[in-house]
Order: sequence, then structure tokens, then C-alpha cells
Amino acid sequence: MDIKFVNREKIQNAKKRSSKFKPLLEALSQLEVGGDAIEVPYEDDKNVNSMRTAVYQFNQDEGVKIKSGKDSDRKKIYFYREE
Repeated sequence: MDIKFVNREKIQNAKKRSSKFKPLLEALSQLEVGGDAIEVPYEDDKNVNSMRTAVYQFNQDEGVKIKSGKDSDRKKIYFYREE
């Protein structure tokens, strides 16, 4: 068995994100500070948590600050960008 230690950054760069949240992540990159928000419908709270996790990772990778707000009555979540 051949075992090597590799830089962790190489692993993250090699990994391509292919998930059901790809359209959301593409829309996030178009958000402007103080501009419009993105409205996304959801089915249950598990979807909300998954979306927020994807957005958190996007924030870390891109160095931006995108926040969210949830409307439980209409089952929609909103994402907007702050400074």
C-alpha cells in the first residue's frame, strides 16, 4: 500500500461541486451588496439547513458575507449580501 501526505488545499481544488444547490450557488455569485435578495422555496427544515450549509461554505470560499432570512409561513428562504 502506497500512502502519501498531500496538501489539503489540493484536495479542495480538485473537487468540483455538483449538487442540487448549484443554481443557488450560481445566483449567489451575482448578488450585490445592498441589492436584491434571492427567494428560494423549500419543503422542510432539513432543506433549509442544507442550503444554509452550502451558503456558509460559499461564504468561506469566496470571502463574502451572505445572510439569510426565513419566512416559515410561506416556506421561503431569502439570501442577501452584506458588506
